[in-house]
Amino acid sequence: MKELKNEILINACAKNVWDILMDFEKYPEWNGFFDLVSGKAEVGKKLINKMKGPDGKIMTFKPVVLEVKSEKCFRWLGHLGIPGLFDGEHRFFIEEIDTGKVKFTQQEIFKGFLVPFFWNQMSQHTLSGFEQFNMGLKRRAEK
Repeated sequence: MKELKNEILINACAKNVWDILMDFEKYPEWNGFFDLVSGKAEVGKKLINKMKGPDGKIMTFKPVVLEVKSEKCFRWLGHLGIPGLFDGEHRFFIEEIDTGKVKFTQQEIFKGFLVPFFWNQMSQHTLSGFEQFNMGLKRRAEK
């Protein structure tokens, strides 16, 4: 098991951050990590996610939504190929720190037989993507 995580403080209320996070159609306006997220944020539903890999190629994932807890948590589980080879549970957490201030955490837990073989190649790119996403969310929420 391997984990990546990035946290950021955002000067906005949890509802504002949540509304931006859940508005998949507007992702291209502010985030440079996911080129596309589409589908319904409902437990058990599949999403379609597209992002640029470290080589610049578009990678498509079809994760299943695991949890949707308004203004608090959004999680999905995706697989590269057959489940158990390379699985990623992606997590977004919103924690109210003070009135009008939240800590936003983006995390992914990777499991599977192939994870050690791809880890060095993809971990830095993915963490950089988390940072881009979180900064874009912060800028948008603080407008």
